[in-house]
Amino acid sequence: MAKYFDVHPDNPQPRTIGQVADSIRDGALVVYPTDSCFALGCRLGSRDGMERIRAIRQLDERHHFTLVCRDFAQLGQFVHVDKDVFRAIKASTPGSYTFILPATREVPRKLLHPKKKTVGVRIPDHVVAQALLAELGEPLLSSTLLLPGEEEPLTQGWEIKERLDHVVDAVVDSGDCGTEPTTVIDFSGGEPEIVRKGAGDTSRFE
Repeated sequence: MAKYFDVHPDNPQPRTIGQVADSIRDGALVVYPTDSCFALGCRLGSRDGMERIRAIRQLDERHHFTLVCRDFAQLGQFVHVDKDVFRAIKASTPGSYTFILPATREVPRKLLHPKKKTVGVRIPDHVVAQALLAELGEPLLSSTLLLPGEEEPLTQGWEIKERLDHVVDAVVDSGDCGTEPTTVIDFSGGEPEIVRKGAGDTSRFE
């Protein structure tokens, strides 16, 4: 049965955030809020967590997982960013964007796109997500909580707990965080390619 954490959206309770972070360190798979939809998240090195996300969402091997980072310094440990790309990403973060970039050796091979050796990264503009990332001290391996056969993500914490009670370990609820996923920009070829139009404005990449 999943634990349910009710977190204040503007002033997340440090004790509660600490409990969630501890559970992630212990291998938990959690549902947590971001600036674009709820997401499934686990520790970066958790093979079990990754396989559970694949099972819940029925994802294949080609799916790009996302490393959700606290800030640009952390993001730079996991992906290669040249000067031109740096400026474009810096201007768009934190925000509702996922960027696909060549991965560094810090990223486990299981997370890489099998041919491109790339990974998705993002820095969320969400108080609770940022508090959790700060407490954790490392990125979260994440994927949007979009269930198979459904067109929109779930938006209510209580409903998520009800439906995923036996397949996740915790649900962090700080209120509705919308149904629009991130905008995905692929920089792996040098020039920005808009893979998915979502919550983030695409005009600067067109």
